[in-house]
Amino acid sequence: MESIEKLGDLTGKTVLVRCDLNVPLNEKGEITDDRRIREAVPTLKDLLSRGAKVIVTAHLGRPGGKEDPAYSLAPVAQRLSELLGDPVILAKDAAGEDSKKLAKELKPGEVLLLENIRFRPEETSKDEEERMKLAEDLASMADLFVFDGFGVAHRKHASSYDVSKLLPSYMGFLVAKEEKALSRALEDPARPYTVVMGGAKVSDKLKVIVHLLDVADRILVAGGMAYTFIKANGGQIGQSLVEPDMLDEARECMRIAKEKGVEFVLPKDLVVADAFSADASTEIVDAYEVPENMMGMDVGPKTCEEFAAKIADSKTVFWNGPLGVFEFPKFAEGTRFIAQAMKKATQNGAFTIIGGGDSAAAVDAFGFKDGDFSHISTGGGASLEFLKGEGLPALGEK
Repeated sequence: MESIEKLGDLTGKTVLVRCDLNVPLNEKGEITDDRRIREAVPTLKDLLSRGAKVIVTAHLGRPGGKEDPAYSLAPVAQRLSELLGDPVILAKDAAGEDSKKLAKELKPGEVLLLENIRFRPEETSKDEEERMKLAEDLASMADLFVFDGFGVAHRKHASSYDVSKLLPSYMGFLVAKEEKALSRALEDPARPYTVVMGGAKVSDKLKVIVHLLDVADRILVAGGMAYTFIKANGGQIGQSLVEPDMLDEARECMRIAKEKGVEFVLPKDLVVADAFSADASTEIVDAYEVPENMMGMDVGPKTCEEFAAKIADSKTVFWNGPLGVFEFPKFAEGTRFIAQAMKKATQNGAFTIIGGGDSAAAVDAFGFKDGDFSHISTGGGASLEFLKGEGLPALGEK
């Protein structure tokens, strides 16, 4: 896809834009983090300035292919309207009769937001014919398609993948920014290049780690996934999270790292607890000697210092996944410490990427600003898939 910068005057044209507006809501249905909505604004304003009629399609949560008021895009429409400075019309359905009626009535400079596209089961169907029916409904309302929903770029969904086959298609500013930043980390990183991988499961990220062994100088592993590597190394992990069926693959990954001369750094110490609870009793132990009745909940101070030193010595740093159960304040220190180390590295000239998902949620929760890092991705899963080097369906697989 070419960027929308290639487009000229769009007066009289209707542009369908796939955004990622999947923002978190509290129990009252209020938006708690509007980053993804803010990131969509530059592309929408650019299209409106060219005289386009703009139709936005997006999802919120996982409503399971049926209408559910709890997942309505109504609060998103309100916030988007505030950010654009003009009213945003919200359709009652997702590419249905009301959407098509409002699309026909749309005037240049106006924005129509379709209701949650995941209210339609065809959106996420594995059946290409079913998805294409929804894609045809979407395409029937527009002259052009702009893909700006990086968070769903790794999915073969009707509104992101299939519709691009039916209309002249371009990438929005957000997707172009994501592609540029991640390509720099994958293809031309300044060195030393350090990758920090956290999160719960080895199975979710092993392929990414293995691919990055050809690119990175060092890989720092923490979070729940570290316990599988520690156990594979002969450590005692007590009641910590582990994937027994991944032990052999973890050993092989570490063997390949050694063979390629890539530093593969695991935690030296851990904060362990006697229960998965915010107020559990805790102690700091050697990472390879977790008591039988305890479980790892965060990295310890020695690990924080070692990881921070590795980051400080880097010219490029990519981080995806928390180092502990940061949702519990008692176990957030490791993740906060690494975020602070990333900020310092950025200030010292390193190119730093927060790889979306829980990492982005964590830096927001800790009060860090967008400018504290070189790039904060809006797509955790998409950024990881990109770093596998296999391309993304919505942007074209390799």
